[in-house]
Amino acid sequence: MPGRTLRQTKQKDAVLKALHQCDDFISAQDLHRQLLDSGLSIGLATVYRQLNSLADAGQADTLRLNGSQLFRICVDDHHHHHLVCEHCGRTIEIEPPDEQWLRKTAAEHGFTLHTHTVELFGLCPECQKA
Repeated sequence: MPGRTLRQTKQKDAVLKALHQCDDFISAQDLHRQLLDSGLSIGLATVYRQLNSLADAGQADTLRLNGSQLFRICVDDHHHHHLVCEHCGRTIEIEPPDEQWLRKTAAEHGFTLHTHTVELFGLCPECQKA
């Protein structure tokens, strides 16, 4: 449930601090490796649990890229969408299609819209050059 208050623990604080230091989306495995490299003793399952808890509370964004679940800290609490590089993971927040278009598209197919997620995947300019 977005916006709910989370119980603070040493592990949650460490995961949250490490996530704040990431500019782009990161996998639980890569964040876990960073935490271990910093000297913190924490299990991978704990990192997954804490990241998913942050995402459930609306404090972290999550998306799937190439079969991996990735996470990023939410810097603000407004609904937003992403343009994601499939190669390097670079992520840019974008403006979504307007609500009227979303509802019209859903209605054309007999759906009632409750929520939506828009993630656009492609190659960033640097990865296109490579």
